[in-house]
Order: sequence, then structure tokens, then C-alpha cells
Amino acid sequence: MADIEQEYLTFLLQGEEYGVDILCVQEIRVWSSVTELPNKPDYIKGVINLRGVIIPIIDLRLRFGQPALDYNEQTVTIILRQQSTSRTMVVGIVVDAVSEVYKFTSQSIRKAPAFGNNIEACFLKGLASVEEKLIILLDSDSLLNEDDLYCVSNQNEEQSAVSHDKADSITTETAKLSSA
Repeated sequence: MADIEQEYLTFLLQGEEYGVDILCVQEIRVWSSVTELPNKPDYIKGVINLRGVIIPIIDLRLRFGQPALDYNEQTVTIILRQQSTSRTMVVGIVVDAVSEVYKFTSQSIRKAPAFGNNIEACFLKGLASVEEKLIILLDSDSLLNEDDLYCVSNQNEEQSAVSHDKADSITTETAKLSSA
């Protein structure tokens, strides 16, 4: 039985080459401004209106915990579409530059090493070699997981609760002083 080849669009992010299943790529766009939304994780840059469809835009550098980079003429947004059983997920990912399209067989994709609980490896599908370089292949199902993608940290909620508690304390103290 022949091993079927799968194509991956590769892109650069802080000097490393990553790849996503080309069947998930809807289109590639030059960077353009977005409409910012309030109360969102830093890696969500905002949304764009693409032919009547509102699409969230994710800065993949920030999503992966890397330092931010000023956008330039090479910065692109890759629009990814993932069809799940319940709905279609469309997201734009901002990357430093688009690189190549490669074909890999399942046998040529190596499993990512285990890092234990200290490093999040959920986005990794595996690693593939091209000449002397390794390409990090991303699992588009994990990358476009709606629950993980839009998770606002509890830190914001905790800070908000502390602020409300402080405000309540100040209001109570003010009421005590004015009644005295």
C-alpha cells in the first residue's frame, strides 16, 4: 500500500519554519489593519471583514509566547478554515512570512518529543526534515480549537474581583466616615 503524500504550506516565525495542512488554507493576505475588540487575550489582534464574514486574527508569535514583532511588507495573514462536525471555524494567523509548499508522507513525519507537563505541545503534529532543516508541523485541529483559542485567562477575572472588593471596601469606609 502506497503512503499518501500530504501538502503543507510553510511559513516563518522568529526564524523557525512551521507548516500547516494546505487543505486548511483558505487564502493568504498581506497584513492589513484590524478592528480591535475589548477584553481579549493579547494574541488576538482583532477581527477583519472578509467578503461579509467576520474573521478573528491571531498573532501566532504571541500565541506561542514569543516576543512581538513590528509588522512589515513581508508580514502576512494566512486565513485557515477548519470544518468540524458542529461548525466551520475560520481564523486568520499573522506570521512573519510565507515560505514554501512541501509534500510529506506520514512515514516522513516524526513524532514530536515528549516534554513533560512543563511545555505545551498540543499544537504540534510532528516534525519533518527537508535537507538539513526541521519543519515544525502544526496540528490544525488543536491550533483552531475554539475553546483554547478564545480562553481569556482567569487573571483578568481575579484582578477584576480584587478591584471590586477594594471598591466595596472604600465605599464602606467612606459611608462610615460620612455617618460619623
